[in-house]
Formats: sequence, C-alpha cells, structure tokens
Amino acid sequence: MSGQQSEADAMNVGLQAATWLERRYHDAWKESDQAALDSWLSQSLAHRIAYLRLEDAWRYADRLSALRNVSREAPKQASRARAVFRNIAAFAIVVAAIGAGVMAYLNAPHEQIYETAVGGHRHVALSDGSQVELNTDTVLRLSDSASRRIVTLEKGEAYFQVTHDAKRPFVVIADGERITDLGTKFLVRAYPHKVRVAVFDGRVQFDPAAKDGNKRTALLTAGDVLLATNDSQSVQRKSTAVLAKDLGWRQGVITLDNTTLADAAAEFNRYNTKKLVVADSEAAHLKIMGTFRADNVGAFVSVAQDIFGLRVENRNSETVISR
Repeated sequence: MSGQQSEADAMNVGLQAATWLERRYHDAWKESDQAALDSWLSQSLAHRIAYLRLEDAWRYADRLSALRNVSREAPKQASRARAVFRNIAAFAIVVAAIGAGVMAYLNAPHEQIYETAVGGHRHVALSDGSQVELNTDTVLRLSDSASRRIVTLEKGEAYFQVTHDAKRPFVVIADGERITDLGTKFLVRAYPHKVRVAVFDGRVQFDPAAKDGNKRTALLTAGDVLLATNDSQSVQRKSTAVLAKDLGWRQGVITLDNTTLADAAAEFNRYNTKKLVVADSEAAHLKIMGTFRADNVGAFVSVAQDIFGLRVENRNSETVISR
C-alpha cells in the first residue's frame, strides 16, 4: 500500500469517527445505534484510535458538555451546534494530518517489553490471538500499530504461534535480520552475531540485514532450520522429531544428542546462575546424549563423573569439570 493510499484511508477513518461522534451527541441515540458504533469500533484498531483521539480532543476543547445541553426543541440552535461540531471535527482532523498526522494517530506504535530472567519461562498472549513463549534470559520488544506488528528480539529465544493478517504483517527482527510470518509457528534464537530460525508449521520469509554474495532472501517452510551469521547463511531440513527437541525448554528440559561437553555446559549455563566450566580441551570434546531437567545441573555433573571419570570442583559461582 502506498503512502498516499494510507493517508487517504486514515483521513476516511477520521471522517467516519467524526460522523459517529456527532451522531452520538446530537441525535436521538438508541441501543441499536450504540450496537452499530460498537461494531464499527471492533472492526479495527484504527477505528478505535481515531474515535477515542477525536473524542479526547473534543472534551479538551470543553465543548462537549455545552453541546449536550442544546435543547432538542430549538432547531436553529441544534443546527448551529452541528455546524460548530463539524467545523471543530474537521479542524481536528486537519490539524492531526498536518501536525502529528492522522497516520501518527492510527499507526503510532504501542511498545511493550517482555523479558525473562535466567531460568525463566514466560507465555504471552497478544491481543490479535498470537502466542509468544519466551525462553530463559530473553528480552523482546513488541511494537504494535494499526498497520504492522514488529517484535525485536534483543536476546534469547522465543517461540511464535502467529495469527496471520496480511494487512498487519508480523515481523521478528533479531540481530538486524528480519523474519516475516506468512502464517506459521516458528522459533527464533538470537546468539551474539548469529540468528537461528526453525519453522514448525507454515512459512516465513527471511530477509538478511545485508544482502551480499553469501546472504539473500529465503522462503522457509515447515522443517527448515536457518542459521545466519554476519557473513554466511545456511538452511537444513530437519525431521519433526528432531525439531521437537528444540522446544524441550517449554517443558523445562534440555535434550543432548551427541553433543560435546563444552556445548552441553553452555546450554545448561543458559538456564542456571551457577555456571559450568569445562576446564580443558580434552574434556570439552567428549560427547554426551540424554535428556535432563534444565535446572538439574547435578544430574549432568554426575554423568561427567560416573561415565567419563572427570573431576568436578565447586568454586563459588562455578562448577569446574576437568580431566
């Protein structure tokens, strides 16, 4: 949609809001009228914003109470009141368009911040019916407006189940990369200078922060797992069973599948304040399999001791594993 079309749509919504406001306070208002207004307001966020902003402006001008008292038995006064109202409503719309802008009213983002602590897990139900689950140590910002929904994943990991709306795209930004919902369920993890996207259902469009010879726009479908670094991009196909392990954190578990001890320790460290340290390279390259509670570091340490015969030493806020 072009900027001119958007502005025209916004002006049209503003005029409709002014008409509703005039009818409400000047005509014989009935229950059926209120039902019709409620229906119009429920059609979109743009309708609600336009109506409430115009009503606030009118009340601020301190005219509403005077117009409410106009005698319905004095046609000339009522006519003049309607004319005054139309002029003020038109003036409010023009001022909004020229100053802050009608588009600013209708498209002004409403930002909310959601976060979890280390070891935390949070479920967020959005007003549009979409669902977002935040994994440990995650911060995301939601910017919601009449024309778009943008989530910025500052750090951590989140699982999205999006209610698709072609008129209000749902976009996730992580490390500058853009992931646009095309009707789907997907997981995004933001590493330092790296982003991982796993698609469980439907499709998403991936747009890299900078397009060059190694990174380009990609359409991902169910089973695709994309990994993008600063200068590279790759996509792999995963089975449903393998992908399901990525969501083990929703039940509080970590699944290790032929994972090096170093990588396993790093995964546990995401969920716990007392950190695991693998002190030597020989131990770091040992591989482990199994499913563990994310907060049960003791079980992992026991495996390191009993299966690999490693030494374990507790040092204040660290547990050090070595040969």
